[in-house]
Amino acid sequence: MGAHEVANTGYARSVRVYERARPAYPLPVLAELTDALGLGAGRTVVELGAGTGLFTRLLMLTGARVVAVEPVAAMRGRLVELLPSVTVADGTAEHTGVAAGSAHAVIAAQAWHWFDAQATPAEVERVLAPDGGLGLVWNTSDDTVPWVRDYQDIYFRRAPADLPSHQDGTWRKVLESRPGWSGISERHFPNPHRMSRDGVIDRMLSSSHIACLDAGEQARVRREVEGVLDGHPETRGRDTVELPYVTDLYWMVRAN
Repeated sequence: MGAHEVANTGYARSVRVYERARPAYPLPVLAELTDALGLGAGRTVVELGAGTGLFTRLLMLTGARVVAVEPVAAMRGRLVELLPSVTVADGTAEHTGVAAGSAHAVIAAQAWHWFDAQATPAEVERVLAPDGGLGLVWNTSDDTVPWVRDYQDIYFRRAPADLPSHQDGTWRKVLESRPGWSGISERHFPNPHRMSRDGVIDRMLSSSHIACLDAGEQARVRREVEGVLDGHPETRGRDTVELPYVTDLYWMVRAN
């Protein structure tokens, strides 16, 4: 199963778990993006890989018109249910179906690493107005924390060899090599996510390639996560656990 098949299958199976287990995003991220990309009333923002709308909710606060592009039908259906005022498009990052030059900003939250490295920037350039900008956001686990490092090891031991990751920096090299853009600006924000013990387990089970596993293997994953939580003093015997994230924000604008 290739990387995109993992995303499509895994996320389709775990929509409800995905929605409740994933962290939100700090409001300063939205404020930074709003200032950097000029988001607001009268502007159009295209969100790629919008999922169930975790970041879409924030974009709506700017007053901009939001077009949420989402290829997974189950995710898209949940997004329509939760945010009926948002324009939801059945499309991909590589083929959005959005009119050329109609967007003032394109945003991808927790999604850019899934997209084709060449076709997606070309599509972004097609849909953006001349002064438009691109914003990329990821919530990244802080694996300097010992229990988080052990927790993440469960995820990575089962990851397909071709599973993409934003942490390898490939996306940055591709974007920096494209003409007609400013340099990449970035900010990083602490984003601790307090959740129940069951929520920590759900967070693992909602991961794309974990959600693709059969029931027996998922049960083994659950037991391994429980073992990590029981094995560290920061998490042992606790009903709620703080999962430390850092929200990574990057943006660039079209150079006139």
